[in-house]
Amino acid sequence: MEYIITEEQAGKTVKDILRRDLNLSSTLLRRLKTIPDGITLDGAHVTVRAVVKAGQRLCLKTEDEQSSENILPTEGAVDIIFEDDSLMIINKPFGMPVHPSAGHGTDTLANILAWRFEKAGVPFVFRAVNRLDSGTGGLLCVAKNAHTARVLGEALKNKAVKRVYEAVLVGELTQDSGTVDAPIGLSEGSSLKRCVRPDGEKAVTHFRVLERKNGMTRVEAELETGRTHQIRVHFSHLGYPVWGDFLYGEENAFRGHGLFSKRIEFIHPKSGEVMVFEAPTPEFFDKLMSGTLT
Repeated sequence: MEYIITEEQAGKTVKDILRRDLNLSSTLLRRLKTIPDGITLDGAHVTVRAVVKAGQRLCLKTEDEQSSENILPTEGAVDIIFEDDSLMIINKPFGMPVHPSAGHGTDTLANILAWRFEKAGVPFVFRAVNRLDSGTGGLLCVAKNAHTARVLGEALKNKAVKRVYEAVLVGELTQDSGTVDAPIGLSEGSSLKRCVRPDGEKAVTHFRVLERKNGMTRVEAELETGRTHQIRVHFSHLGYPVWGDFLYGEENAFRGHGLFSKRIEFIHPKSGEVMVFEAPTPEFFDKLMSGTLT
């Protein structure tokens, strides 16, 4: 992590910048103090009491050669639509798992990123900020360091990350727009399947209909909360399951289902800029609505 000291920051201590300007946690600050050359100014090791000057380069070594050693590198390509030294925005393919699991030890997004970082000679720790099911395609944010992961993780909890999805549902939904406010918990006897149940966790999904055609409905859905399988469970609960959803609807031969992470918005943890990313709707959504998908 690198920062160039501004004119406004000149005269402050390193601690002031780390805690007040960059919002680093006290835990991360303590850790930086224990890492050799964890904090440097223009390449020289300094303590948090050092006073900075405009134009100096403040570098933080947030990882001490830590890596996700259990993730095996696998050569492959992913669609990276944005990358800087803090994070990556990836347009994840449908049908690709995000994390290794039983039966998917080497064919996940984490495996491909591990290979990419290994090629670059950079220690790799996989930190997905938002989570997508393997059958869901679209935008996924991956943090490149602990600070970014912590700040964006807190932003998610505080509903400061906007996540908009597009979905194709089976059946023609009668409402033009609405909100599903229905708690979600595990289905009885299952460690995977979820359902709406009174003792579940609060789950809120806002939606609006984009198109109805051929017994299908295309909707845009925005998450207010982020429960596991939330969009899939909520629309199934309404009686309009996501197309191709093997768990809450009907399975098909397509590798994935009709749910797409379309847009993500957040404040960049380092620059403070508003970041907005949007991916084009998958071509097969149009084919689904027109009944021409083969």
